[in-house]
Amino acid sequence: MQRVFGITGWKNSGKTGLTVRVVEELTKRGWRISTIKHAHHAFDIDHEGTDSFRHREAGATEVAIVSSNRWALMHELRTEEEPNMDTVLARLEPCDLVIIEGYKREGHPKIEARRREAHSREPLAGVDSTVVAIATDEPDDSADIPIFDLNDTNAITDFIEVQTGLAEVKK
Repeated sequence: MQRVFGITGWKNSGKTGLTVRVVEELTKRGWRISTIKHAHHAFDIDHEGTDSFRHREAGATEVAIVSSNRWALMHELRTEEEPNMDTVLARLEPCDLVIIEGYKREGHPKIEARRREAHSREPLAGVDSTVVAIATDEPDDSADIPIFDLNDTNAITDFIEVQTGLAEVKK
């Protein structure tokens, strides 16, 4: 079973910044980390005019781009449903931990990012039992779960290591 931990929150809540800082810290600590980012909108990692874009436009369901530095696999859903998180997890190579950004409604443990500038200020913690902590840029003592300063990357990373069992592996 793959270890997973999520970072969730509303638009502009600081999810991506927190995810990047946590991944940087975990890799600095020697862990092999993968990430999954859920997007609620159309996105494209390829651009018009490139060969791979032309392959997809021609009708290819999957297009792999391979170089000596990296490789990527794009899968066009066409008429298929969006894959669930477990399907995506199954396609990843083994690693120590997968950090998942988004996927508010999935059942994995997650920390809720909150910022004053967020699109919504409706709390997820308290409503969603999979939210096990909050990272915020405002003082908050309203929850009965751990609350971290949004910028306290070390404390948040320590918490994630404990929650996922990585802290036990380290010993």
